[in-house]
Amino acid sequence: MNFLRLAAGAVVVALAATPLANATAHGFAGQRFFPATILTDDPFVADEMSLPTFTRPPTGFDRSQEIDLDIDLAKRITPDFGFTIGQGWTYLQPKGMPAVTGLSGLHTGAQYQLFVDGPHEALGLVGLNVSWAHTGRVATIGAPDATTLSPTFNFGKGFGDLSPSLAVLRPFAVTGNLGFDFPTKTDSAGNPNPDNFNYGFALEYSLPYLQCCVKDIGLRAPFNQLIPLVEIAFTSPINRTQGIQTVGTIQPGIIWSGTYFQIGAEAILPVNKVSGRGFGGVVQFHVYLDDLFPRSIGKPISEW
Repeated sequence: MNFLRLAAGAVVVALAATPLANATAHGFAGQRFFPATILTDDPFVADEMSLPTFTRPPTGFDRSQEIDLDIDLAKRITPDFGFTIGQGWTYLQPKGMPAVTGLSGLHTGAQYQLFVDGPHEALGLVGLNVSWAHTGRVATIGAPDATTLSPTFNFGKGFGDLSPSLAVLRPFAVTGNLGFDFPTKTDSAGNPNPDNFNYGFALEYSLPYLQCCVKDIGLRAPFNQLIPLVEIAFTSPINRTQGIQTVGTIQPGIIWSGTYFQIGAEAILPVNKVSGRGFGGVVQFHVYLDDLFPRSIGKPISEW
């Protein structure tokens, strides 16, 4: 696919043009750096931006083809409280019909950092995400016509506090999300809008952590900044199901993390036929604003 070749080329150019160094600032708990994952939400407040996230989902259940281009921004108001905002553009090619394009729905969020436990490499965050009705093309690309409120709990835990006899496992870390969707309308155009339970996690193996905190095995750039991972996320209806099934994806991939940005790429594998057919892919360019602009837009608005 041409878009995959372009994405791969962009990764190579960025790696060649950017100085390689350890990432700093946000996403740390003790010595553990948690990268910004693509599928699941991060367990930390930060000043960061995804510009862009390019997604080619698996073929739809109705055999439609889709391409998504998304932009997301996260900003801290205080060191422990922040907000997020994002929107995307979608190209949709229904089978046997003309292609349509348009904006997807606007989504925002408020986040509060519950705790950061450095010695145990643990993070916890609570948030409220909102998908806003009528902020995208509803009829043609399926943008929401009902506002949805989604409380969430996000967490992260590194394995660096394991005993020395289990040193090979210490670079592992897990992050996860638990949350619900509560639409403000029970149905749209005669189709039910169920309340949903959302759950997912990412399992990561940090080569930077292996090098710095376990054993230097002689990795050199760019391999010493790689974090292989697998992300899994599911959405299950809890009422008004009427034949609606659980959907989800499994996304193995890799993240390269530098001083000022990271690049991630994952395959998208549907867990069942309702979730899609075949496989897809996603590539993301993610900027650390708090490292790029630590004295201006990259710092909290208030230190309170």
